[in-house]
Amino acid sequence: MIHLLTFDWHELLQPQFYINNGGLWLLLFIIFAETGLLVGFFFPGDSLLFVAGIFSSKLAGSLYDATNISDPVNLLVLIVLCSLAGILGNFAGYWFGNKIGPSMFSWKDRFLFKHRYLVQAKEFYDKHGGGAIVFARFLPIIRTFAPIVAGIVGMDKKKFTFFNIIGCISWVASMLAAGHYLYKFFLEKYNFDLTQHLEIIVLGIVFVTTAPVIFKLVTGKKTKPNT
Repeated sequence: MIHLLTFDWHELLQPQFYINNGGLWLLLFIIFAETGLLVGFFFPGDSLLFVAGIFSSKLAGSLYDATNISDPVNLLVLIVLCSLAGILGNFAGYWFGNKIGPSMFSWKDRFLFKHRYLVQAKEFYDKHGGGAIVFARFLPIIRTFAPIVAGIVGMDKKKFTFFNIIGCISWVASMLAAGHYLYKFFLEKYNFDLTQHLEIIVLGIVFVTTAPVIFKLVTGKKTKPNT
């Protein structure tokens, strides 16, 4: 239970907060929401999965007695469930975009909407859509909007489904496995407990995952030709 008197809003940015207070079911909802609901872009997806990998046996214990099951099996169960949540989340985002997409092509240019951007997005997804769906999984904020944009521009459903599954499993498995095995490695090899330094680890993950986006934005502005 969350103690309201000691609750601080900055805790919402800490992945261990969700694991300690919501467990497996909240974890699955967040994975779904971050990839399927517009309001989910602020959730700490990468770091949440990494920390969940550390506590994989604890989380699996919500379903069965995980103490009698080997760690790799508990991790595999978590990978399957989180992958399903992420895949369904992307489908929800695609469905939403697909519903509003056709009407958007008839919209007139507005302050926050330019018709040419929509056309360019469609051309991009027609050419690179599969790769965009896969790599978007590893980029905060972008992974929330990628399936919605794919639906808006009418990306082929079979193509979207294939790369949605590939991208989600790759993202979930890599993040969970990294947390699980790096925790065991540092604890057994150096007697260094990662759970005592989660804030620093989370900041590191956020930096690594957002750096490419920031770099692209900065260099893109610098190299943009004058008109």
